[in-house]
Amino acid sequence: MRIPLTLLGLSLAAAASAAAQAPVITEAGDPSVRADTIYRLAVDPADYPEEEHVLLLDDGVVRMEPDGTGSRTYRYVVQVLTQDAAANWGEISFGWDLKRERFRLNWVRVVDAATGRVLSDKPVHDQESLAPVDFDAPVYTNRQTRRLSLGGVQPGVIVDYSYTTETVEPVLPGDWVSSWSIHTGVPTLRSRYILDVPQAYEPRIQEHNLTFRRREQVRNGRRVYTWAVNDLPKIEREPFMAVDSNKVYMSLDFAGRTEWADVARWYAGLSADRYALTPQIEARLAEVVKDARTLDDSLRAVHRWVAQDFRYVSLSLGIGGYQPRTPEEVLRTQYGDCKDKATLFIALARRMGVNAYPVLLNSYGGVDAGMPSVNRFNHMIAAVERPDGGYTFLDLTAELIPWGETSPSYQGAFGLVVHPDGRGEPVTFPRDEPSRNRMESLVAGELAEDGTFTGTFSTATTGALQYGLRGAFSSRLSAKDRRDITRNMAQNVFEGARGDSLEIFDGKDLRAEPRTRLWLSGGRAATPSGRSLILTLPFGNGSTRELIAELESRDEPRRFDIDVADVIGPIETVTEFRVTLPEGYRARLPDNVVAESVFGRYTAEFSQEGRELRVVRRAAGRRGTEPRERLPELLSFLRDMSKDDVQFIVVEPAGD
Repeated sequence: MRIPLTLLGLSLAAAASAAAQAPVITEAGDPSVRADTIYRLAVDPADYPEEEHVLLLDDGVVRMEPDGTGSRTYRYVVQVLTQDAAANWGEISFGWDLKRERFRLNWVRVVDAATGRVLSDKPVHDQESLAPVDFDAPVYTNRQTRRLSLGGVQPGVIVDYSYTTETVEPVLPGDWVSSWSIHTGVPTLRSRYILDVPQAYEPRIQEHNLTFRRREQVRNGRRVYTWAVNDLPKIEREPFMAVDSNKVYMSLDFAGRTEWADVARWYAGLSADRYALTPQIEARLAEVVKDARTLDDSLRAVHRWVAQDFRYVSLSLGIGGYQPRTPEEVLRTQYGDCKDKATLFIALARRMGVNAYPVLLNSYGGVDAGMPSVNRFNHMIAAVERPDGGYTFLDLTAELIPWGETSPSYQGAFGLVVHPDGRGEPVTFPRDEPSRNRMESLVAGELAEDGTFTGTFSTATTGALQYGLRGAFSSRLSAKDRRDITRNMAQNVFEGARGDSLEIFDGKDLRAEPRTRLWLSGGRAATPSGRSLILTLPFGNGSTRELIAELESRDEPRRFDIDVADVIGPIETVTEFRVTLPEGYRARLPDNVVAESVFGRYTAEFSQEGRELRVVRRAAGRRGTEPRERLPELLSFLRDMSKDDVQFIVVEPAGD
């Protein structure tokens, strides 16, 4: 007999209230949650035809101390609905820091969802090893992994496992962070998160979009916060959904009482003796800058040298995960990670009389300035002080980013400049205007009466759009490589086109303008139709009809605001097709198109002067978030763009 869900829904809350303290979860189980009651939540798969699995319980119990030590226990009870889910949940892995953490697997079970009978209570294979190391960008750490293979996992079973990670040595005393996603991306029947801290200790807590209140209880000198909620539906993704500023997903963020000043002071002390230069480095510096005429030339030469001539290897073992190696070690071994290479550059810049500093950041952005912690950072770059008081930021692991440009991945994000005296300076990385991220493509030439095209194809890029070209031409190309690239570029313009006289640039030359040019011949640009020619346009158009249909077909009201940058992108593109038509031919010109709104601007212009036909399309995107109520305006903008659905233009002898 099934217990009514209303009674089951009370079980987690009632248990937490009765205890007034975080449950102590061990290999013997969780005294606050009865497994059999959770298993009875098993769903009828027919009620979830679109899902691969359902979370019956998503549970976290965290106990933290003011010094940053503590424990985190997580439990997942997953009902497997499909074979794909069985493949995913039949393998489980865990990771922890061997030096700073202790790991304990509390239990792992495979249970029959229909009967609640335990099919297995241990893995068929259990293996520990150090974390694997990537060959392209090797990072050696104290990270330990444990991988389990479970037997009997198939549709119709429940996978139930719990583990505890104990922090015994925080990176920075008193510093810790944690987070919890209440909405998980799948239907979740029970969600609970408990935070247990000393009564007088006030952790930083951020609650996002909660529809329920947390509970707080004090007993025996401890304060226990509990967030518990039942029956969370899956939140469906929407086109152009604004995630960073959404008002939908429920989540929690936690941090200790660390301040950014503490982080800066800690790192300044850790790196204070890491900037010394040896005579060998001084001599190498002289070689690197020997052709420089100005201080700016010298800095650029050193930037290129450090960014490109030292391979990336990270020895993040113990304190080495945070303390940079000395310039002498980096020069001797010819490798380094982000902090090693940034430290080397900073030391060299200071030697030239330039103020330069380390900057701590997250390589993906997303650091909340209101939740200080060294654990928010995973990257380090250099800041060079400019005469105007601002900074030029340099990522010494990004070998293709020119001097003065900021990686798109953390533009607009938070960083912490660390001064030698231990002072921390919060900064926001500059963000390029969309017009800076530009691509111009031009196909220009002549069309013969048999429909073949002879001419050129060229592309030039700036800003965030340059790195694809730079990457493509950053390595030495063999004769075969050049032939293959030439052929592929030509045939991407017109079917059967032959390429010749490929002009490229050195992607690692950071002063080189990213552009390519190619001579085209023999391409089938037009197909005869009677006396007319059906001319194929070489670039895409503005049609978004499938997307419009998707937006219009949604039955549920929109929940998310609109991410403007997802519509066109924070970029500008220009594509131009200039073709000289056969003598006496005229084109049937489509109507010009103009679409403009808060979501961007798009134009398509079709014209003919004399024998020259010109097709120019321009798209300019924007950034920002617009309220979901502006969806009709977005649809109107997309419909206006889609008026340019032109793929072909008819050209015919004048008078026909």
